Amino acid sequence: MARQRISLTKPNDEWLKAQVDSEAYSSKSELVNDLIRQAREQQKQVDWIRAKLIKAERSGFTYMSPEEILAQSKKNWAISNGLL
Repeated sequence: MARQRISLTKPNDEWLKAQVDSEAYSSKSELVNDLIRQAREQQKQVDWIRAKLIKAERSGFTYMSPEEILAQSKKNWAISNGLL
């Protein structure tokens, strides 16, 4: 595992310490890695949505309601991520 040295603002360092002290995480490193994993997953979702929006813009008009579009998008996302 790569070792890094980072500087944190006092509020961020105190928040990290509080999370470790509450035993939610065993170390600051574990917490930082979890936050990075979460950010990477969120970025995957944003990229997926962005790609769908670009595809939709290029495909033209639809007769689906916004609610139907959202439901279909959620279903397609779940399928593409193996959740359905």
